[in-house]
Amino acid sequence: MSTTLPLFWNLSSANKKERLAASVKLISTLEKLQAGFVPKEMGSESDADDDESGEEVDDDEDDDEDGNELEDGDEKTKKTSKEDENRLNALNASDVSYSIRRLVRGLASPRESSRLGFAVALTELLSRIDTVTCAQILSLVLDASQTQGSMSGQEERDVLFARLFGITSLIRSGLLVRAHPLPSSGSASPSASSLAAYTDVLAQLLALGEAKSFLRESAWWTIGLALDALAESDVPWKDAAVRATLEVVFGELKAWSPEKLAVALKMQHLWPEREWKKLLAPTLKHGEVLHTGNLTTVSKILKDVAVDEEHEAPVKGRVWKPQVHYVWGMLLDELLPSADSKTAPKGSFQEFFRIVVDESLFASSASMERKYWGFEIFQKALPRVKAVDLPMLFTKNFMRTWINHLSHYDRYLHSFAKQIANDIQAVVQKDPTNGFPFILQLTGAHGSQQFDKLTRTKTVESILGTMDVAGIKSYIEHLLSQVNEVDSEKQDDMQVIQSRRTWIIDQFAGLVRNGAIPKDDEWIKLILDWLAVHGLFVIKKKTEKSPFVALHAAPSPPFSDDLRKQCRARLLSCLAELTTQSTVVKTSADKSEKLAGVASDGEFWIAKVLDTIDQLNKDAKHVEPLAEFDEDEKALHEKARELVSRLKKVTGDQHEAARGTELLLLSSLLQQYAQDEAEGADTESLETCIDGASRLFPESKKAKKARKSAAAEPDAEPEPEPIDVLVDTIIGFLEKATSYMRAVGNQSFSLLSGAVKESTIDLILSQLERRDPKDLAADDEDEEMEVDVDEDGSEGEKDKEEEDSDDEDESEDEEEDEDMGDEEEDPELRKKIIDALRANGIEPSTGLSDDEEEEEEMDDDQMMAIDDQLAQIFKERAKGKGKGLFTLAECLYGANGNHTDENVQREATHFKNRILDLLEIFIRRQPTNPLILRLIVPLIGLVLGSGSDETQLSTKTAGILRSRISKLKEVPTSADKEDVTQALKGLHTRARKVHSADVLATISQCSLYLAKILLHLQLEEPVLEVYRESLTDFVTRKASDLNTKFFDDFIKRYPGVAWNLRTDFLDLSEKAVNAYRQAQVFHLLETLLNQLPSSGTSPEEILSFMPTLRETLSRTISKACDETSTTPAHLKEVFKLALLGVRQTKRVASKPEDIARTWKPATWTELHTKLGANERLKSSTALVGMCKQIIQMTQIQEGKKGKKNEKSGKGEEDGEVVKMQGKRKIVDGEEAPSVKKVKRTKSKK
Repeated sequence: MSTTLPLFWNLSSANKKERLAASVKLISTLEKLQAGFVPKEMGSESDADDDESGEEVDDDEDDDEDGNELEDGDEKTKKTSKEDENRLNALNASDVSYSIRRLVRGLASPRESSRLGFAVALTELLSRIDTVTCAQILSLVLDASQTQGSMSGQEERDVLFARLFGITSLIRSGLLVRAHPLPSSGSASPSASSLAAYTDVLAQLLALGEAKSFLRESAWWTIGLALDALAESDVPWKDAAVRATLEVVFGELKAWSPEKLAVALKMQHLWPEREWKKLLAPTLKHGEVLHTGNLTTVSKILKDVAVDEEHEAPVKGRVWKPQVHYVWGMLLDELLPSADSKTAPKGSFQEFFRIVVDESLFASSASMERKYWGFEIFQKALPRVKAVDLPMLFTKNFMRTWINHLSHYDRYLHSFAKQIANDIQAVVQKDPTNGFPFILQLTGAHGSQQFDKLTRTKTVESILGTMDVAGIKSYIEHLLSQVNEVDSEKQDDMQVIQSRRTWIIDQFAGLVRNGAIPKDDEWIKLILDWLAVHGLFVIKKKTEKSPFVALHAAPSPPFSDDLRKQCRARLLSCLAELTTQSTVVKTSADKSEKLAGVASDGEFWIAKVLDTIDQLNKDAKHVEPLAEFDEDEKALHEKARELVSRLKKVTGDQHEAARGTELLLLSSLLQQYAQDEAEGADTESLETCIDGASRLFPESKKAKKARKSAAAEPDAEPEPEPIDVLVDTIIGFLEKATSYMRAVGNQSFSLLSGAVKESTIDLILSQLERRDPKDLAADDEDEEMEVDVDEDGSEGEKDKEEEDSDDEDESEDEEEDEDMGDEEEDPELRKKIIDALRANGIEPSTGLSDDEEEEEEMDDDQMMAIDDQLAQIFKERAKGKGKGLFTLAECLYGANGNHTDENVQREATHFKNRILDLLEIFIRRQPTNPLILRLIVPLIGLVLGSGSDETQLSTKTAGILRSRISKLKEVPTSADKEDVTQALKGLHTRARKVHSADVLATISQCSLYLAKILLHLQLEEPVLEVYRESLTDFVTRKASDLNTKFFDDFIKRYPGVAWNLRTDFLDLSEKAVNAYRQAQVFHLLETLLNQLPSSGTSPEEILSFMPTLRETLSRTISKACDETSTTPAHLKEVFKLALLGVRQTKRVASKPEDIARTWKPATWTELHTKLGANERLKSSTALVGMCKQIIQMTQIQEGKKGKKNEKSGKGEEDGEVVKMQGKRKIVDGEEAPSVKKVKRTKSKK
C-alpha cells in the first residue's frame, strides 16, 4: 500500500503533463502488482478477515476524502454490494482494489484538477485489468456519488459531476460492452458486462440530464459514447440493448430536444435498417432527420423551442451559453462530410442553411444570442464548404446581420463579425482560388458593391491582395460583364447604371493601386486600354475582332460625360501609380535591371497607352475621338513621336537622361489627349519639352547648324540650358498638383538628375524664395520696359516673322484698350487672366458687388502690380521661356501681399514641398555630385525664413539637411575648395546669430559634412580656421548663439583635427567673457582629452601639451581663490579636466618620473592649501577631495622616483625633496594625506 499512496497526489495537479506522468506511474505500478497476485477463493474466513482488515485500512487512510458511508435499508442491495466488494477484493491485489475505490471517490474532490486526473487514471486502469465487472464499478460510482439533503449547492454539483465522470470512464474503458467473463474464482464466473448494467447506465445518464440542466448536454453526449461502443462491440445482448435504447429515448421520452436529435442522428447512422419513420413520428414527418420536410421542425428543436408552439419560448431549465450545441457538429458532418470521409452527404445543405440558420437564427426578430449562434455555425461551416457552394453560406439574412454588426463598432457582435472577416481572409490565403468566389458574394446581390466602404474595413481589398493572377483576371471579367448589365425585371434607371459603372471604374483603379495584388502585364494593359477607350473616345460600332475588349460591346446606354471624365482621371491616376512601381526587366540573357514605370518588356506604360490611342485614332469606323486637334497640333504631336523614337536609340552615358526626357515627352503628349475641354488646348509644355529635348539630344547636322547660327549672332541673348528647359517643364507639372503630374515629374527628374547643371539647381532653388510683392511688382515694371525697348529696337526683324508681327499687333491693341476705357477687352485674354487669378485662389471682381470695403483693400499700385505680373507671365510663356519663371508661390504672394488667404498660403507651402521632393531625389540619385554643396546654404535660409504657418515646410527642409545631406557616406571628389570653404564660412556666420537650438543642430550637421569634404581634399587648415573663428566668437561674445554641442560634435567626429585647436582652447579660456563660458571651454577640453585614445595623437604631442594645460589650470584655480566671481560648480570643471589630464599623461608616459615632472605635485599642494584657507571654497568637499586626488596621483609616482634617487645618492630635483616615513609621505616638510585617509574622509561625509 505504501508503494502507491504517494502516486495519487500529482493526479490533482493543474499541470497536464504532471497529471499524465502520475497516471502512467500509478497504472504501471498497479499492473505489476496485479500480475503477481494470485486470486483467492471466495467465502473463506481468512478472506473475510482480510476484507475486514482491508476495509479498516481503507477507512483510516481515506477518512479525510470521503466521510459518507453507505446507508441503504434494502438488505438485498446490501448483500449484492457486499458480494461485489468481496469479489473485487478476491480477484484483485489489495493495492489495486484500494486504488479503484480511491479513484472513484476522488472524482468528487473539488481540489484543483483532481476530477480530470482521477478520471483518466480510472479509465486507463479499468481498460487494463479484466477482474472487475461493469456492475461492480457502476455500484461503486453510484455509492460514492449519492446526494443528501444536507449538501450545499457546490457539494451537490461535485457529486453529480463525479457520477458523470465515473460513468464516462466506465464507457471509455470498454468495460460497458466487454464480452469475456471474469477469471475463475471457484464459483460461477459472471460476465464483465450485461444488458442490465447497460440499461442501468442509460437510466443513470438520462436521470442526470433531467436532474440539472447544465448536465443535460454532457449526459446525452455520454449516451452517444455508449451507443458508439455498443455498435462496435459483439456482445450477445447487443440487439436487445438497441431496442431498449430506442424504447426509452423515442418511446418514453416524448419531448424533443437538441440532445434527442443528436441521438436520433447517431442511431440512424449506426442502425439505418430500423423503422425510423415510425420512431420519429409524429414530430418528424419523414424518416430521414435531414429531409427538407423536417427542417422547419428541426430549426425549432435546435432553438430549444417547443415544437407545438409558434412563439419562441425556451425549454424550461435551459440556460443559454455561447458555445453551440454539439449536435451542430453532427449535422455538418452529415451535410458536409470531410474529404477524407467515404460517406456521401445527406440532405441539402443549401436548404438546411436557409431554413435552419438564415431564416431562424438570423431572422430580423431573432435575439442577439441566436445571432451569435448563427455566426458560430457559419464559422464552423466556412472551411467545409467548397468554392462553388459559397452562395449557400452568404444568404440574405446573414449578409444583412453581418454587415450591420461589422459596420458599427458599438454593435454587440462587432468583434465576432470582424473575426468572421478575418476567417474569410485566412481561407483565401490558404487557397487563393477561393478569392474570386468570395468577392462575388461580398459584392453580389446579398452584399454590397461598396462593401469595404460600408463596413469600414478592407475585407475585399485584402482578399484581392491574396488572390493569384488567374483570380484577378476572373474578377476583371466579372466587372466587365456588369458594364452593360441591365435587370430586365427592374429596368435599371440611368442613375443606377451610372452608379454601377462608377464603381467598376473605381475597382479597376483600385486593382492597379493595390500593391499587394500580383501584377501582370496582360490585365494591367486591359484596364488601361478600357479606361482609354471610354475616357478618350466614343464607340460608334462594336467589333468582336478588335484587340481592345472595350470595343467588343457598345455600351447601352452610352457613357455620360461625367463617366468619361472619371475614366480619364482614373487613367492618369493608374499611370501615376504605375510610374512609381518598379519592375525587374531583363536587359540581356543573364542580366536584369529594376526599372520604374515600365512593363516587363521595358517599355513605359504611358507609351503603351499612347500606342493604344494611335491605333484607335486609325479606327475611324468604330470609334470617334472626343478631342479634336488642328493641323499645327497634330504636327506637334508627330514631332514629339519622332523625337521619342530618336531618344530610344540613345545609349551610353546619356541613356538614362534620354529615358527621362522620353518619359517627360510622353507624359506631356498624353496630357494633351486627357485634358478636359474646359481647360483648353495647352500645347506650351509640349512645345517647351520638345525644344529642350531637341537641344539636349541634337541630331548631328542640326547641331552643326546651331553652332554656326550661334557664331553668326554673337550679340543674341543666350538661350537657357536644355536641361533647364526640361526641369522648368517639370516644375510646371508640379504646379498643377495632380498625382499624375507629380509622379511623372519626379520620375523624369530622377532619370535626368545626372544631367543637372548649376543653372538648373539655381532654377529649382529660386522656386523656394519668398519675395515681397512690392519688389516683385518693381521687377516686373523694369522687365516690361526692357521688353518694350527690345520690341521697338528690333521692329525690322519682327517684320520677317509672322508670329512676332502678331505679337506686336497684339501689344498695340492692348495699349489702345488701356486708352479707351469704354471699349470691350479681348475676351480670350480676359478669360486667361480670370483663370489665372482663380487658380491662384483670387476671385476677380465682377462689378456686381456693392461691398466697397473689399475694393478699398487694394490700391492702384497693387492692382497694377497684379496686372503687370500676369501680363508678363503670358508674354514670357508666349516666348517659350517656360512655366517655371515665376513660381506659383511668387504669383500668390504678388497677388496678395497681406497673406490673409489661408488657402493661398497652404497651396504655396504644398508647392514648395513638392520642389523639395526634387531636391531630395537629386541628393539620393547623385550623392557625389558637387552641386549638392549649392543646396546647403539656401536650404538653411529656408529653415530660418519659414513662418509659423510653414512648420511642415521647415521640418521637411531640416530633415533633408540632417537625414539626407549630412549622412551621405560618399563625398563629391571634384568639389571646388573655394566653394566649400565659402559655404562652410557662411554656415558658421549664420550659426553665430541663429536663435534656435534645433536649427543650430542642423547647421552643425551640415558643417560636419562640409568639413568632411575639405578633409577628403586634404584641406585641414580651412576647417580649423572656420572653427577657430566660431570658437572665439562663442567664448568672447556674450550674445553668441553657439553652444557647446556645436563644438562637441566636431571634436567627437574629427578628434585628430580638433587636437590642433588645443592651444586655442587654453588661450581663449583666459579671455572668456565670463566664468560660465570659461567652464564650457574646459568642458570642451575635457571632451578633446577623452577622444585622445581614438585620435591617433602621438605620446610626444600629448606630453608636450600637458605642462601648458597644468599652468593654465593652476592659474585659473589660483585666480578663483583670490576672486569671488567663480563658483564652485565652475571650478569643479577645472579639477575634472586636471584629473583627466593626469590620467591621460599616465596612459602615455613611458617613465614614472614623467608624471611628476609634468604635473608638479608641489603646485597642487599649494593650491590645496589655498583652497583650505579660502572661506568660500573650503566648504566644498568635492573641490578639496579632487585636489587631494590629484596630489595623490602625482605623489605616488614622485615617491617611487625618490626611492630610486636614494639608492643612487640623489634625492633632490627642482628644489623638491620627498622623504618616506613608513607609509606616510612628507613633501617640502608638510605631511601629505595618505590614500586611506582620503577615502575615509569621503566615506564619513
